[in-house]
Amino acid sequence: MYRRLGFSASVDVINQGVGQSANALVDTLVGQAVNAPVIPPPAWSEWTNANYPEDDDLRRQLRRAQREELYTAYGNALLNNNLRDRMSFFWSNHFVTEYGVYDCNSFLYEYVNCLQRNALGNFKTFVSEIGLTSAMLRYLDGAFNNRNRPNENYARELYELFTLGEGVGYTEEDIIEAARALTGYVNRGEVGCTKITFNPERHDTDPKTIMGQTGNWGYEDVIDILFDQRADQIAFYISKKLYMFFVHPDALAAEAQPIINGMAATFLANNFEIAPVLAELLKSEHFFDDTAIGVIIKSPLDLYLNFIKESNFAYTDGTVVNAIDAASMIGQEVFDPVDVAGWQRDRQWINTNYIIGRWLTMEVFLEQFFAANTEQFRQLGIAAAGAAESDPNVVARAIIDKFLPKGLLTDADYERAIVVFREPYEDNNIYETGSWNMMLEDTPSQVYLLLLHLVREPEFQLK
Repeated sequence: MYRRLGFSASVDVINQGVGQSANALVDTLVGQAVNAPVIPPPAWSEWTNANYPEDDDLRRQLRRAQREELYTAYGNALLNNNLRDRMSFFWSNHFVTEYGVYDCNSFLYEYVNCLQRNALGNFKTFVSEIGLTSAMLRYLDGAFNNRNRPNENYARELYELFTLGEGVGYTEEDIIEAARALTGYVNRGEVGCTKITFNPERHDTDPKTIMGQTGNWGYEDVIDILFDQRADQIAFYISKKLYMFFVHPDALAAEAQPIINGMAATFLANNFEIAPVLAELLKSEHFFDDTAIGVIIKSPLDLYLNFIKESNFAYTDGTVVNAIDAASMIGQEVFDPVDVAGWQRDRQWINTNYIIGRWLTMEVFLEQFFAANTEQFRQLGIAAAGAAESDPNVVARAIIDKFLPKGLLTDADYERAIVVFREPYEDNNIYETGSWNMMLEDTPSQVYLLLLHLVREPEFQLK
């Protein structure tokens, strides 16, 4: 549950959850998510180009520092807010924008704020608000959509990617007419960092026919018509995406269909509130089924943030920034997906370059944690197996089973890992005499060596 609805958890947090019912634990976590505070506005949250120094180097340095400030705050939110920011990040790969296109920090903050505020709120409200963020207006050309030259980019993605799915429930004529209704949000000042607003003189006031409805439609009318006329399709499409993200990438499996249909019915019954749909899914027996465990490949951020949470190692803001930077090196640049369709996840995270990058970057994080404090490696072993445990095989297996959702595949794989764990004391007869324990001098090194071995195992890539 914690691996899926957040970025995992420490042994202590898991132990607190053991024994609770799924209903009680999910209600607590959903309640925390709904009430989690958003990142407060930084001092530069409404800056335009005029606020930056004229010197090119100074301007670049300042903008870079601002982005790092926001990424640090957001990375900490991912680590600390469980379901709320797991969801806000999920939506960033649904309502996609690319920072590299709009290139404005104040736009980025507005976008992040919208994601956080609406992450478990009302989906219709979310669709309405996200479309008017300056990041989205610039990214999908809404800022260039005026009555004389309608631009269809946002209207197309509104239907195709954000609400209905490709080719479902809309026509090319609906896109053309919706684009006309969405005209007018073109007050952008200089091309750069000026908040984009509505200019009624640039809005098409002639009648439009959208999904069979004719009138002098504007922005909110497009959203109202969409949700009135295509509610069933929206509910199914979003429920399917949530299912694939939280449970299993194969939404076409026979056992998935009744679950998704039930989620869609709940979505409709709750007027497109997101929280009840998630609560229903996370409380279901299907969510906890063995066939759903270990079938999702960790994203780069999962790789690093899950490890930070599961190890319970001490980390700093620098660690958070390093994790975000490392993720970008292996295919997941935060707030800058590859295209409007977003990261396709799962097998797309694994290729010959990325898998080596995953190994090497994880080894660097382990080296840094070990150099900073070796004692925390001992504490990890004690937390996993218990302070009184004196069998190295048992300790090694406990650590393995903590970090790998289904353990290692074969007994031979376990044996190889245990050999790595035992190596520092293999020549001392300590194991034979039964005098080995977790308080020995080199025990932290044993845990460290085992983790170095595990991060290269295929099973470590799963959640």
